[in-house]
Amino acid sequence: MPEEIDHDRRRFVGAAAMAFAAAQFGIRGSGDAQSNAANAKVRASALGTSVALTPIKQIDAGVLNVGYTDSGPSSGPAVILLHGWPYDIHAFDDVVPLLTAKGYRVIVPHLRGYGTTRFLSSETVRNGQQSALAVDTVALMDALKIQKAILAGFDWGARTADVVAALWPERVKGLVSVSGYLIGSQAANQSPLPPAAELQWWYQFYFATERGRAGYDKYRHDFSKLIWRIASPKWRFDDATFDRSAESFNNPDHVSIVIHNYRWRLGLAPGEAKYDDLEKTLATGPVISVPSITLEGDANGAPHPDPSAYANKFSGKYTHRNITGGVGHNLPQEAPRAFADAVIEVAGY
Repeated sequence: MPEEIDHDRRRFVGAAAMAFAAAQFGIRGSGDAQSNAANAKVRASALGTSVALTPIKQIDAGVLNVGYTDSGPSSGPAVILLHGWPYDIHAFDDVVPLLTAKGYRVIVPHLRGYGTTRFLSSETVRNGQQSALAVDTVALMDALKIQKAILAGFDWGARTADVVAALWPERVKGLVSVSGYLIGSQAANQSPLPPAAELQWWYQFYFATERGRAGYDKYRHDFSKLIWRIASPKWRFDDATFDRSAESFNNPDHVSIVIHNYRWRLGLAPGEAKYDDLEKTLATGPVISVPSITLEGDANGAPHPDPSAYANKFSGKYTHRNITGGVGHNLPQEAPRAFADAVIEVAGY
């Protein structure tokens, strides 16, 4: 979660220390902004009124049996929506019907370590590195016989979508990425940040310890709710909304995947050799050539780069849009209309 800004982390310094809550991070970049009034209406409609996704399906894909929803016409253009940590597929409850109403087929998978997604073998490494999640996505596309799709996500999901677009552009019709270009490397993460920025990553350092692993395992519900509040300080979600997503954290591999993800990024846990070549390519900061739209909320309390730091990472048709009205880190759930509109727009690029 709070999106892992591995790429050239020295390019940004947090606007304020996180101090467990109320900081707002206003982003003033290029692109059209949604009006406060319009976005407030969108957010009001989303609070407490999420429509249920279609029933969960299961399919073997790569090393996983993936739990996913599949909505809209089977013959429609494919869209794959990817969630982050500590969130789940319900982040897209209000996005899905907006897209299916326009004729899209919308796939929303549980990432490894979430919901009903399970490893096929007990011997498989519980690996959370960025390339592994991207390979999962391509494997799911193969299993569903989807040759090309629009990929859209936030947090871990945005990074995963970025990686797929960079490594397999022939599989990606368009990209929507909240907080922009999030591809990183272990080497980049060795560079220290100024103290205020390091403070924003407090949970990453906590997870580096065995106490942190045990603490997250024991208190994963309360821990995740704290992250939701910090990352989206103006989002007034209710307990029912949080609890619906928190069910996904009961996955038996959840803690292992989360801890490995953050330890791997700091070089404290090894990756798998089969992903080494992919990670070497990603460490170069490859340019994304597919049509892309990046989004940022004006009240994102999680670490994130300024849009100017990654604009040159998109070589195809590209737009950045700031979403106003107190929108935090979980942009698709807080501003579903803006997120859906970006998917529809990039499909026409």
